[in-house]
Amino acid sequence: MVIKPKIRGFICTNAHPVGCGAVVAEQIEYIQGLGELGEGPKKVLIIGSSTGYGLASRITSAFGYGADTLGVCFEKPPTERKTGTAGWYNTAAFHQKAKAADLYAETINGDAFSNEIKAEVIEKIKADLGKVDLVIYSLASPRRTDPATGEVYKSTLKPVGQAYTTKTYDTDKDKIHDVSLEPASEEEIANTVKVMGGEDWELWLNALADAGVLAEGCKTTAYTYIGKELTWPIYGQATIGKAKEDLDRAAAAINSDLGSLKVDAHVSSLKALVTQASSAIPVMPLYISLIYQVMKEEGTHEGCIEQIGGLYRECLYGDNATLDEQNRFRMDGKETNDATQAKIKALWDQVTQDNFHELSDYAGYHHEFLKLFGFDVRGIDYDAEVDPMVSW
Repeated sequence: MVIKPKIRGFICTNAHPVGCGAVVAEQIEYIQGLGELGEGPKKVLIIGSSTGYGLASRITSAFGYGADTLGVCFEKPPTERKTGTAGWYNTAAFHQKAKAADLYAETINGDAFSNEIKAEVIEKIKADLGKVDLVIYSLASPRRTDPATGEVYKSTLKPVGQAYTTKTYDTDKDKIHDVSLEPASEEEIANTVKVMGGEDWELWLNALADAGVLAEGCKTTAYTYIGKELTWPIYGQATIGKAKEDLDRAAAAINSDLGSLKVDAHVSSLKALVTQASSAIPVMPLYISLIYQVMKEEGTHEGCIEQIGGLYRECLYGDNATLDEQNRFRMDGKETNDATQAKIKALWDQVTQDNFHELSDYAGYHHEFLKLFGFDVRGIDYDAEVDPMVSW
């Protein structure tokens, strides 16, 4: 079939297998171009391995350090009439490249919140890897089923304490407008913490430790975004912020509970990027369009693979880690420093419907959005027939 992007709201409902493969190959090429990276992980579990920062972590582990990687994701396979998800095609492309490089790569597809998938992963580690020395937690989901009770929790994107009104950009209508968000209830806050907080990360690490498949000195990190003044009302001082506080709690608990194994857990704060998750959050399309403009002018813009490559080299396996007062790795300094934020704030105050495309890098935002699904990739013929039936 000929595959063109089908965009509905803030998501694309299809994906291009050849384009996704090209994006994966581009990231692998970047990591390989860094040269010898020194000591690093050998056996890696990536929970949320198929897109964004999780995929970049898998690529960095395998092609930067030669590590065996076991991925966990929740992706839809293709049918004769419908494409698979972008994460499905990303994983297929990664497997193909790993096999060609004689690297171990296996992926388990299913609900990472469930006890069943945890058990399946543990058995796979026992059979193939023995023990893992790095666990990456990179899940982004709007809902979670509690494995103990079966109750389904849904996250909410709302401020805490008081209503909030701000500018946002409607990508569907090419329109800047105000958006007003009512404050979250206590139940909505608690539900968001259940979905996006640190409980499942803890459950994973405890299950792996209890099964004897964590190597002594195992490192683990969960990814987050903290942001700065312009995004605090929807991130820091909001339901998501409460969930992020719970990630910090979980990191401390993991370090304490698994101290006998010398497990080293940190939350990693990364820069704002176009991802399937961030596209859904009010404020972010406008904010990211402006930071792309500023950071590209400054020469400091980075994508997923540059951020994760830096995280491994500087923080996880380097001696140049930037830690904040909450013991988080901070890879977002090029975005959140005062000088850069001042430039972004100045644009934020100026931007209107009339000058949006002049002041922002929405073209760059939209390009990155399409690339998430394998579209708008240089060198791909999107008028050509392609077979959507790609397997791992």
